[in-house]
Amino acid sequence: MIDVDHFTMKYYGPPAVDDISFSIPEGAIVGFLGPNGAGKTSTMRVLAGYLSPTEGEIRIAGHDVVRESIAARTAIGYLPENVALYPEMRVREYLAYRADLEGVRRSDRAARVSDVMERCLIADVAEKTAGTLSKGYKQRVALAGALVHRPPILILDEPTVGLDPKQIIKIRELIKELGRERTVLLSTHILPEVEAVCDQVLIIDRGKIVGQGTPDELRRRGSGASIVRAVFAGDVPARDVLSAIDGVRAIEETRTDGETRVRIEAAEGIDVREAVFRQAVENRWVMRELAGETATLEDVFVRLTTRDQGEAESAHA
Repeated sequence: MIDVDHFTMKYYGPPAVDDISFSIPEGAIVGFLGPNGAGKTSTMRVLAGYLSPTEGEIRIAGHDVVRESIAARTAIGYLPENVALYPEMRVREYLAYRADLEGVRRSDRAARVSDVMERCLIADVAEKTAGTLSKGYKQRVALAGALVHRPPILILDEPTVGLDPKQIIKIRELIKELGRERTVLLSTHILPEVEAVCDQVLIIDRGKIVGQGTPDELRRRGSGASIVRAVFAGDVPARDVLSAIDGVRAIEETRTDGETRVRIEAAEGIDVREAVFRQAVENRWVMRELAGETATLEDVFVRLTTRDQGEAESAHA
């Protein structure tokens, strides 16, 4: 449904997006992640038809975003990060207006508007003007506007910003439901949201795609380290002793409530649990806990999008 082929976006200086390619199939929910300035917003604006690519080809539902711009945009429901509503319009009136702009037949508009208000949890403010609504309600009204013409593709930029925890759960459930009917590209800074909702993940940094796959795939191959957690009774010199184990790269140690807790990072593929256990026995430490830790999507994201200052300077030299 979304095909991006050697897409580059330039403004001035280095490209904001630098020769990226990816495809998103029908019925997939894809999380699009990246730090500020990574090229994420530029990519989403080009996909939504707000900007034209400098180079490359992008097709939305089979339509080229430049040569068939109207057809491509018709296939999209777009929720931008910064929601813009007409403050003087009532919610129902605004959604009917959006339906008209999107080409929904007059005979279908009332039913479509009622449907999206129920799905986006805004039926209780249908007769209120948009300017009087809270940020969370405005966000949901904008989402309803993106859905009212039932597009096959949704591009959602930070859809749960400003919502309370109960509303976030409801909107996540709605996004998962929508993913059974259409393709969804979801941009968010909330990584647990990606793990809860998305089938696939794209990670962009400095204009390049640096990670792609399911959340499980990225966790398995992208952490770059094996993590072990251990807890010992009392105050023991765990860091000094365990740092000598072959393969150990770093140790975090904390002492609290009569325990010494350590988080051990070893080279990828090396399991140091047996060595930690042997050291505990030899030093007569009481071990209360020893377990391997699965890398989180946050661990993977940080690793893929963080470089030291020297490397960053070299990349821009």
